[in-house]
Amino acid sequence: MSRKKIAAGIVLSALVGSLLTVLAAGAFLRAAGFYGDDVLRLFGVMKFIQARYVNAPDTTHLIDGAIEGMVASLGDPHSVYMPPGMFGALRQQTEGAFGGIGVTMGFKDKRVKIISVLEGTPGEAAGLRAGDEILAVDGAPTSEMQSEEVAMNIRGKVGTNVTLRILRDGAENDVTITRATIQVPSVRGTIVDGTTIGYIRIASFAEHTGDEFAAEMNRLAGLGMTSLIIDLRENPGGLITSCVAVAEQIVPAGPIVSVVDRDGNEETYRSRLAERKYPIVVLIDENSASASEILAGALQDTGAATVIGTTSYGKGSVQTVLPLMHEDGLKLTVAKYATPSGRFIDGIGIVPDVVVERSPQDASDVQFEAAKRWLIDHPTL
Repeated sequence: MSRKKIAAGIVLSALVGSLLTVLAAGAFLRAAGFYGDDVLRLFGVMKFIQARYVNAPDTTHLIDGAIEGMVASLGDPHSVYMPPGMFGALRQQTEGAFGGIGVTMGFKDKRVKIISVLEGTPGEAAGLRAGDEILAVDGAPTSEMQSEEVAMNIRGKVGTNVTLRILRDGAENDVTITRATIQVPSVRGTIVDGTTIGYIRIASFAEHTGDEFAAEMNRLAGLGMTSLIIDLRENPGGLITSCVAVAEQIVPAGPIVSVVDRDGNEETYRSRLAERKYPIVVLIDENSASASEILAGALQDTGAATVIGTTSYGKGSVQTVLPLMHEDGLKLTVAKYATPSGRFIDGIGIVPDVVVERSPQDASDVQFEAAKRWLIDHPTL
């Protein structure tokens, strides 16, 4: 028998073996309720690559790529496949202290923008501002990274440096920042000069935000507060439980937010507040996201506050993290938020009752001034 016939027989045997394996797998998966044709395509391509690719492929890498591609095909910036390095960094950062620069970021239309810069952090000292676009981290373009990867690369060991390429007003600049441990209270308050209006700024919804908010409310009440401004501008969100803990103190009895999954199942968080004490104005802007939108939406829908500012970010979805079998993981959007009136704000945001735009040319904080005027003109509930 000629060498060509022998080679052809080997190839044919490999292909037939691969085909039989695929058909057997397809039959099993069809019985389990999967779409047979799609499963056959997936496994057929994998088996063909394994049998014929010029260099023997690593099967684990093939599966990793398939999972990453599946998640990317969802078109959801908040759903991401995390390979072992990224997932390990996420676990380290959620289990203990980590170094950062004190900024929160928004990811939209494949662009990375700074939403807020926390006071007293390396980011503030370096002159970063809300609205700055991050083009690269240590020379790596952010356009080629997933959202989680951008965050992981900016965070790191305390005392080490990270270099960001920043786009501001059409000009690009590299900024080198030394990472530090970021521990900043999420709530601060004061009485507005010459008035009895209280002002509480919530920077994010962290673990102790509910207790911090209660403490500030009590302190300002002791100073004679008769009305309240809650500033949620540049607040990227955080823990839904902390948001609910704040809402329970100012939202009238009834629903605060509902978490709705794909099948319409709802988990509703409720307030049992018997009586509201103060007229309230809430300030939001285009960088108010997630939990801050939940609070603003609940106050708006229940008539407990007047919302002033600009339309919020529109991040109204819930993610869960699933560890996989090779030290990797998956973060997947599994539900959406609905406000008390049933509004889904994902991709839409909260539209203020009173729209007040800001401009770099403003001599004062025009949104804050509008909130103060509103409360002076509406002193009672």
